[in-house]
Amino acid sequence: MSGDFDGLSVIVTGGASGIGLATARQFLARGARVAVLDLSVDALDEDLVGFQADISDEASVTRAVTAAAERFGGLDIVINNAGIGAQGTVEDYSDDEWARVLNVNVTGIARVSSAALPHLRRSAHAAIVNTCSVAATSGLPQRALYSASKGAVAALTRAMATDHLADGIRVNSVSPGTADTPWVGRLLAKASDPEGERAALNDRQAIGRLIAPDEVAAAILYLASPLSGSTTGVDLEVDGGLSHLRTR
Repeated sequence: MSGDFDGLSVIVTGGASGIGLATARQFLARGARVAVLDLSVDALDEDLVGFQADISDEASVTRAVTAAAERFGGLDIVINNAGIGAQGTVEDYSDDEWARVLNVNVTGIARVSSAALPHLRRSAHAAIVNTCSVAATSGLPQRALYSASKGAVAALTRAMATDHLADGIRVNSVSPGTADTPWVGRLLAKASDPEGERAALNDRQAIGRLIAPDEVAAAILYLASPLSGSTTGVDLEVDGGLSHLRTR
C-alpha cells in the first residue's frame, strides 16, 4: 500500500497540526502531493505545500483551493478536517457562538467541497473524507453545540455521498474519540486538575488511553484510498471502543 496514492493530489484542511498534520504526513509517505489549508502555514514541513485559508470565508476558500489545483494540475482527494470546539450546555451559547461554530464545522466543509468539486469530477480516484466525531452519536457532557455540529457533519456526509455518486466521487467520514491533539492539550491545561482530567479522558475510552492522531490519520487514508473504491457513505469510528464497548 506504500504507493497507493502515487500521483494523486490531496487537500487537507486544518493540516498544520494534530490529526490534520498526521494525515498530511501519511499521505506524503504513500506517494501523494499534499496541500495544507490552514489559518497559518508558516511552520509546515518543507515537503508540504501550504495555502493560508479561513474556511469560514468563501473567498478565502476559493482562492486556496484554486491555487492548490493550479499547483498540482488538478485535485483528487479532499480531507475536510478543520474544525473548532465548544464547551457547555444549550444555556451557555449566544446566537453568535452557534453561528460561529456551525459556520466552521459544517458550512466550512460545504465551502471547501463545493470549491473542489469541479476538479474532483475530472479525477478517476475522487474522494472526500470529513472529520466527524463520536460526539455526533454519543451524548457527551458539556458538548451541546459541538455535538450538534458533528451530527450535522454525519448527515451531510451521507447526503454528499448520495449526491455525488454519479460524479464518481466517494464521500465518507471518520469519527475519532478524544484524540491526543494540541487542542485537547490546551483544554486540559485550563482545567483545575489537568492530570486528573486527563486520567478521566483516558478512562472514557475502553482501551484506557486517548486516541493517537496517527491512528485517526490511518483511518482517513483507508477511506480515501483508491483501494477502497466500493466504500462510500460510511462513518468509520476510531474511538477506542467508546461508542459500543462497556468494560464495567
